[in-house]
Amino acid sequence: MSLAVVFSRGRSGIEAPLVTVEVHISNGLPSLSIVGLVETAVKESKDRVRGAILTSRFEFPMQRITINMAPADLPKEGGRFDLAIALGILAASGQIPMAHLHHYECVGELSLGGELRPIRGILPIAIQARNNHRKLILPKENTAEAALVKGIEIIPATHLLDVCAHLTGRHLIDIEFQQEEQPHQAADIDFSDVHGQYHVKRAFEIAAAGSHNLIMLGPPGTGKSMIACRLPTILPQMTEQQAQESAAIASISDQGLDVANWLKPPYRAPHHTASAAALVGGGSNPRPGEISLAHNGTLFLDELPEFDRKVLEVLREPLETGHITISRAARQVDFPARFQLIAAMNPCPCGYLGDASGRCRCTSEQVMRYRARVSGPLMDRIDMHLEVPRISHEVLRKGSPTGEESSETIRARVVAARHIALGRCGKANSALTAKEVKQYCVLSDQSHQILEQAMEKFGLSHRAYHRILKLARTIADLAHSENIETVHLSEAISYRKLDRSI
Repeated sequence: MSLAVVFSRGRSGIEAPLVTVEVHISNGLPSLSIVGLVETAVKESKDRVRGAILTSRFEFPMQRITINMAPADLPKEGGRFDLAIALGILAASGQIPMAHLHHYECVGELSLGGELRPIRGILPIAIQARNNHRKLILPKENTAEAALVKGIEIIPATHLLDVCAHLTGRHLIDIEFQQEEQPHQAADIDFSDVHGQYHVKRAFEIAAAGSHNLIMLGPPGTGKSMIACRLPTILPQMTEQQAQESAAIASISDQGLDVANWLKPPYRAPHHTASAAALVGGGSNPRPGEISLAHNGTLFLDELPEFDRKVLEVLREPLETGHITISRAARQVDFPARFQLIAAMNPCPCGYLGDASGRCRCTSEQVMRYRARVSGPLMDRIDMHLEVPRISHEVLRKGSPTGEESSETIRARVVAARHIALGRCGKANSALTAKEVKQYCVLSDQSHQILEQAMEKFGLSHRAYHRILKLARTIADLAHSENIETVHLSEAISYRKLDRSI
């Protein structure tokens, strides 16, 4: 009888818990059984592993083979354990040494010919392998993603024979370390493309500086979507920790991770036909939704009232807490979801309410019913309400006489303001707690009186009160002002237009 132990990694949300693959070979009728709460894809690995071992000209033991995957209460899925199972069988049968296996973690799917195929979710695996001071054996196609993690030794392989040759010492695979950072690439889109709409660009600068939620209200064709898609060009670059959090979510999703742009804040713009599960995540084996894929970035919802109301209502809790918990009968998964919401909508069903052309024929009741598709509690969680009017043909053709500001110019001011906020409390102003608002958003008696009058006149909630203070703090940071002045507070109040009557 012989026993071999190989370390691998499973998946639970964006975590990669350790899975210990124990292979035991004993006398008896030839059989292979896998235990430890494994799903169908893992059970099928015995056929892939058998084919890979035989094709690689190793001997497959004609004995009783029992494979235990611990912990037994963690669901195992996919073909990521193929390599660990194959190495365990070869080590237990004495065909490769098992003395140094405890220094490695192994992931990868095997083909019948023994080739290693890439898997999803390699970034969380690499982070955990580094934290446990083990080397990571993985498919070569996953190398670029794993190399984003600092301080990890990566052993990329293309075939089972390469891994065995490395472990026996006959032919060592070159160990790869973190790759060099990609040079910053200029975006194809820029704020200088937007002519006019100066108050809108000012509002987006404030939203970017404090990571505030924003909704635009205006007729079709006024540039709402055009401006929204340019927001990422003025956002500060993510920190390495934020980038790893966002990259880990992308890594386990079906879309995969764009290694070249992993430091850029994510930007997601789902269609209005998206379901609640697509937006917040779900499934029997929970997967991240759009709000998690937008973690540390932007979620743009165009034509907001066209989304199903039940779909929009699921955004209320994540906007407050910054995470989403998906509960199923068999398991519960928590995904981070701290995103900046940018939304756009028409002012009425036809879209032309308030337009100078006078084309709108919607009644007041139709307008109210249309706007009521977006609930008051959701609108209350949006910091800035912005009207986007139609600009003149002359401005559209010529732009500003002095030229339009580029994204790089605006981004410099945004980065400076964000740096002030981070130096003060270590977070963007939109994430301030009630205690921190009281500490950092101090108003003069005159400013307090103005804010109280606005709350009484427009019927603002206590949540809106705190959001106005956070917004005023960001405006003051952009002005490099230590205190929130009356002019900063007045501008913040002016961005609560949809709290007022039509």
